[in-house]
This record gives sequence, C-alpha cells and structure tokens, in this order.
Amino acid sequence: MDLETLNKHYDLVQKLKKARELYKTTEAKSLGAQSLDGMPHGTGVSDKVGVLAAALADITGQVGFLEKQVDESAALIEEFIAEIPNLKTRLIFRYRFLGGMSWGEVAGMFDIGTSENSVKSTCYDYMENMKKA
Repeated sequence: MDLETLNKHYDLVQKLKKARELYKTTEAKSLGAQSLDGMPHGTGVSDKVGVLAAALADITGQVGFLEKQVDESAALIEEFIAEIPNLKTRLIFRYRFLGGMSWGEVAGMFDIGTSENSVKSTCYDYMENMKKA
C-alpha cells in the first residue's frame, strides 16, 4: 500500500460526500423548500419539477457510481489498516482514509493535546517506515 493509493481513496470518499450533499440540497428544492440565496428570481415559464427530477436522477447515478468505486477500493485499504499494530495509528488511518475526515477532524478525535500536525506526521512517518521495511 502506498500513500498515493490512500489519497486516491480519500478523494473518492470526498467526492461521494459532496454528491450526497448535492442530492440532499436538490431534493430539498424539489420538495418546495425556499432557497435563501439572495438572488432575484425571474418569472419565466419553465418545468421546475422536470428539471429537478432530471437533476436528482443524474445525482443518484453519480452517487451509485461513486459508492461502487469507494466500496471496491475500501476492501484493500481496510486490510492494510487492520495490519497496523499501533491502535492510535490504526485509528488515524481509519478516520482519515475510510471516514474521509480532514486532518483537523482526525486530531479532534483524540486527546486535547493532539494537533493536526501530529496526526499527519504519524501517518506520513508510518508510511515512510513501511517503505524502509
């Protein structure tokens, strides 16, 4: 396992999170929730329901595609993480790469004195030691 593979999986998890958020936002619009974007709204004729239904279908397809990609790459990463002997290091990898958390969010899962830089260093140091072994 290398850092490039882990980062590609992390990026996929991030894309999936954004696609799910977009789906929720679009679904809320389709249910008639008011958009408070501050922009003026025109009075033209359009099929808002049709447009939103098509958008939801597109997003649903994208979410399904991304879920499949994430699931395929997660299996290999889970095996790698399961073999990390140190519990804290294993959790850092799990939160970051499987959970899709930012470094700051990962640090927040530990003691108050744990910083973003310390969890990042733990990860990179572990990967560097893996190369040497």
